[in-house]
Amino acid sequence: MLRLAARAASALALASALALTVTTPALADPPQPAATDLVGVGSDVTEQLFNQFSTDYNASLAATGDTASPRLYSWDSTGSSMITTKAGATTINRPYSSSTGNTALAGTTSSTVDFSRSDRAPQIDDPTTTLFVVMAKDAVSWAAPTGGNAPAGLTRSQLNSIYACTITNWRQIDPALPDATVRPVLPARGSDTRRTFLQALGRWGLPDAAGPCVLDVDRANQGTDAVLHDPNALVPYSVGHYVGQAFGGHTRPGDEPGLLVPRAIDGVPPVDQVNHRINLPFVTGTFGHVLYNTVRSADWYATDAHGNALRAVLGPSGWICRSNGGAPAVRSYGFLTLPPGPCGSTTHS
Repeated sequence: MLRLAARAASALALASALALTVTTPALADPPQPAATDLVGVGSDVTEQLFNQFSTDYNASLAATGDTASPRLYSWDSTGSSMITTKAGATTINRPYSSSTGNTALAGTTSSTVDFSRSDRAPQIDDPTTTLFVVMAKDAVSWAAPTGGNAPAGLTRSQLNSIYACTITNWRQIDPALPDATVRPVLPARGSDTRRTFLQALGRWGLPDAAGPCVLDVDRANQGTDAVLHDPNALVPYSVGHYVGQAFGGHTRPGDEPGLLVPRAIDGVPPVDQVNHRINLPFVTGTFGHVLYNTVRSADWYATDAHGNALRAVLGPSGWICRSNGGAPAVRSYGFLTLPPGPCGSTTHS
């Protein structure tokens, strides 16, 4: 879904709206952005955060009387199968993940897509023409329903065996646990959370990365699917997304944790229940990872208005990385901020 701050609103009204952006409800799809606006697609993990960025950034420009700078917009990963991202753009299949967003970026120009939200690090097969711009930190853990049969924590080795289907009963983990069949679940193929979790387990790329006992759900990072109500279910979950849902109040139908609660790995809990954020010792381990936005190298280094606009939003001194810009929304949506410099830096495989 696109977020749109009405350009015709007065600077005073928009300044007031800016102070309330964290609770601003989502809007229906608006008219298309202008051809010169910055438009992103990609990962579901940060789509709600970017909807908030869109509202906040566009309001900040209008509040200063800036009517010339490109506005910021972001398409959700679900919705109509085909999208026309901005005025004059080529109609494309709606990207639903980091990889499909990066493919759309590589296969179009800035007249259609300007950046892709990415929940994964650069891979060796990513196009050499793209750069990954660091934005924030997240972590992935496993979650299970409250009141179910799963223990409070599992080891990385136990999780590996569960998803390989060699541990199939809770009593193989602890004889004191119920005699019940474990129900491992993964988000559907193509999901960023699925990939990040399997990579952290060392299973990504294996022929049996998901064993025959593993079930799939269509949507990641939610507990509303019926299969996740099973007291024996467990599923990977973005810890930042959960924090944003549980403590930031950022939920919507089909995007809420329900009874699911992230659990510990190797004795380290993923959530800091006191400070309501990702647990810092957890994010520094195997299951912590960086959130990026992908751009074309040529666009990023360009000295024209488009390149300047990209860096003004995503760069080391850009709006997203600033404490008086996007950083409060990053924290509200559950992710960990990085200081300007690390935030906004670029990398590639």
